[in-house]
Amino acid sequence: MLHTTDTSERGLEQLITAYLTDKAGYIEGDPSDFDPTYAIDPAQLFLFLKETQPENVDILKRIYDDAYRKEFIRHLHKRLRSKGLLSLLRNGIRDRDAKIQLYYPRPSFDESFNEEAWSKYQANRFSVTRQVRFDEDDQSKSVDLVIFVNGVPVATMELKNQLTKQNVQDAKRQYRGRNTRATLFRFQRCLVHFAVDDNLVYMTTKLEGKDTRFLPFNKGTPDGGGGNPPNEDGLKTAYLWKDVLSEGSLNDILLKYAQVFTETDKEGNKETKLIFPRYHQRDAVQQLLAHTEQHGAGHRYLVQHSTGSGKSFTITWLAHQLIELTNATGDDVIFDTVVVVTDRVHLDKQIRNYLKQVDQKPGVVKGITEGSKELQDALEAGKKIITSTVQKFPHIVESIGGLPQSNFAILIDEAHSSQGGSLTASMNKVLGDVLDDEEGFDDVEDALAALAESRKMPLNASYFAFTATPKEKTLQLFGEPHEDDETPQPFHTYPMKQAVEEGFIMDVLQNYTTAQSFYKLRQESEEDPLVDKRQAHQKLRYYVETHKEAIRNKSRVMIDHFRNEIVRRGKIGGRARAMVVTKSRELAIRYFWAFRKYLGELNASMQPIVAFSESKTIDGESYTESKLNGFPSSKIEEKFREKPYRFLIVADKFQTGYDEPLLHTMYVDKPLGGVRAVQTLSRLNRTHAEKNDTFVLDFQNDIDKIKDAFDTYYTETLLEEPVDPNRLANLQEDLDNDFLVYTKDNVRVLTDLFLKGADRDELDPILDQCVEHFETELERDEQQIFKKKARAFVRSYSFLSQIISFNVTYWERLYYFLKFLVPKLPSLDRDEPDLNVEANVDMDSYRLEKQAAEEIQLDEAEASLKPRGTDAAPSTKEPERDYLSQVIEEFNERFGTKWTEDDKIRRYLFEELPTDITDDEEFLQKVRLSDRQNARVTVNERVVEEFQDLIMSHTDLYKKFTDDPEFKTFVQAMIFEQVYEDGG
Repeated sequence: MLHTTDTSERGLEQLITAYLTDKAGYIEGDPSDFDPTYAIDPAQLFLFLKETQPENVDILKRIYDDAYRKEFIRHLHKRLRSKGLLSLLRNGIRDRDAKIQLYYPRPSFDESFNEEAWSKYQANRFSVTRQVRFDEDDQSKSVDLVIFVNGVPVATMELKNQLTKQNVQDAKRQYRGRNTRATLFRFQRCLVHFAVDDNLVYMTTKLEGKDTRFLPFNKGTPDGGGGNPPNEDGLKTAYLWKDVLSEGSLNDILLKYAQVFTETDKEGNKETKLIFPRYHQRDAVQQLLAHTEQHGAGHRYLVQHSTGSGKSFTITWLAHQLIELTNATGDDVIFDTVVVVTDRVHLDKQIRNYLKQVDQKPGVVKGITEGSKELQDALEAGKKIITSTVQKFPHIVESIGGLPQSNFAILIDEAHSSQGGSLTASMNKVLGDVLDDEEGFDDVEDALAALAESRKMPLNASYFAFTATPKEKTLQLFGEPHEDDETPQPFHTYPMKQAVEEGFIMDVLQNYTTAQSFYKLRQESEEDPLVDKRQAHQKLRYYVETHKEAIRNKSRVMIDHFRNEIVRRGKIGGRARAMVVTKSRELAIRYFWAFRKYLGELNASMQPIVAFSESKTIDGESYTESKLNGFPSSKIEEKFREKPYRFLIVADKFQTGYDEPLLHTMYVDKPLGGVRAVQTLSRLNRTHAEKNDTFVLDFQNDIDKIKDAFDTYYTETLLEEPVDPNRLANLQEDLDNDFLVYTKDNVRVLTDLFLKGADRDELDPILDQCVEHFETELERDEQQIFKKKARAFVRSYSFLSQIISFNVTYWERLYYFLKFLVPKLPSLDRDEPDLNVEANVDMDSYRLEKQAAEEIQLDEAEASLKPRGTDAAPSTKEPERDYLSQVIEEFNERFGTKWTEDDKIRRYLFEELPTDITDDEEFLQKVRLSDRQNARVTVNERVVEEFQDLIMSHTDLYKKFTDDPEFKTFVQAMIFEQVYEDGG
């Protein structure tokens, strides 16, 4: 008789059970032994107790006679309800005179020769039971697998198999429909619940019906995305039962990772959470510990974990396990003290709170809240774990260097400052003494890098640097040499792409709009002095940007947009906030005044807050943020969440490290590039239950520059075609004419019925007829194209209609029609993501009136940062001088007020083309390291390449460039002047 492969759900269940029992030391439990009332397997529990604690079993018999099993289980059930699973597994339970251990931990290395300890650990009964009936009221309900430790459930699994046309989403739906009153599924009675199929794993520690939130528990794909890589030795998800649920791993999770925390959110609400480590968190800690155990102290590690990675918990777990870590032979503890350094006071408090909750022994965690003497005393006293802010980092380094007999682990949370200003200034002051460096540093990451580079960096310490956006120097100093070419790379990564795909952060490039401002200046003075052209252009631009008319107009655009498109549409349940990013303290203050004035004219209830460091004098008067806001600087974050404050206007503050889920919209009036662009825009990426999208309006930067910045840290890119009104027209024509899924009459009739409030039974027959055409008339590839284009139309129209006024009523009808039709179409891919992420829409040019734009997403390729050059010669060239009148004329050529075709050409020649070339750092480096003749050849070739792209968009300009040698020479000379002469 032929025996075929069991591809059913039961086949997967049997596969997992067989591995755990045959190769992982588990016992297979009997489902009939499970007691659903108390969620205990008494058979396994009492076998464990009789083998390890017979004296306690005798005490229970004396107390309860023949009812000792039932009475003890009832007592255990009550204590589990009041204390929770983790507490009892770690601390045991007392029943009158009996002090009973429910679990014996795995001995650490230096205890391995303790025969009794190992014997106790090996007596623990890890068991797996299939088809456990958990509901005492409905014996037909069962959960596929339950993992027990000594009869106490620690994990459940619902299994699905894609070969039988079900997947992990079905498992999640099954969990959401479970009876949460059943003891097995009550909070803290079981550690974790896994939804599993052959491709993906999700987990939750708290079942809350339809509101249950599942977190991805996947390894990530080779391209940096969510999901799991192929597994040559079995199923993609086999790591769950072969690794995570192995005895040693489960022991560590129970004792060192899983934790009940009480957190207070930003609104003051307290919540108890059971934290189970996500895959990348546990993997990072394990790898760091293994390398440190093997190689000892004195190494540097860079952990590049995206925002949303749960970095604070990763640091907490690593700190506690580093302080207990012994060397490879188990002879000595590697570190005497672990120091956790954070860049902000409230993060210091948060991590200190986590650390204390993990290890509740008094005195283990010492927070440095006073001066450097407190720090010195704590280090000399050998305190186990010390937390401090980055301001004290130089003192930490100095103190550690003076204690060569001890070893230290320094964990640095984020290698940059979130507040800038005074913090950076204080670091520069200290580093000026340490490094004799007169240049200063842009932010704290640079300062820390300089310290690491200096000879004062103690060798009796290991450094663990955590950041989402490492700079070139951070990689060079903390990165690990690649095995192939020795280029530095992070020791461990959790990419931004994976975090976005797994739903832990928002995609901030989702709705990205650029705007340009154009001005004309006139010369007031009769004199016409010679000036430095480069400086004059910069000063004229600054004059324009800070002019009250420019600020007034842009302020009105921001406020009108926020009121009409963000508040009116009820973003984040009507609680959305906006940040205005400016390039200077003066600009922030002037925007603050303009916002207050215009909001007053509108009688609006909203108010702005301004944030900048130190003080700024304008027109002879000194201003501070507290003076302007009317409350202390320390209250800014708190106030911003309260009415009536909706706008946070910032200058070099709150642009890194600031996590506010209510922040939905950002208005950018500051040049951004590289890591600064990613850090600033990522302020929008925190998730919120009612947050479905974000919005950026950028007055200063072009799309390509932002895209390039994110490509570096995204790992991969997902660039779609530009979206403009013409694309909507093209999509509409394709959908109407190429597929015959619906007719225009279908669209008209359905939308008429919908707008008149007709019942569902009048709408669905029309949609069902269209679905039938879709299923029967289209091939699969045509179905995929139709769905893709239908979704693209809905997304594009939904966004562009906020920016551009359309007079095409049929588009409005088609928008509603497709919104109803698409969800009814059959799924073509059963492995769809749990989170519906909208497509990103980006704008081409926005002016202060509405125009079309591009759509941003990112490239699917690994990105790298270029090492900072150190051999470029400084410029000794005299500045080019010209008459002020000529400079103003040239300036007006670049920033004219007319919107004519000629103006577009001038804008391309004098602004877009030079910017595209001068923003290419690699190209500039190549030019500036060449002699003049070769540099000119290189620039001329690049200009020709740039003009090749104009064949379709600016045909006349391209023809003039190719046909008119004089014009071609003029353009090439102009660009060469800016690239080589001005910059060289």
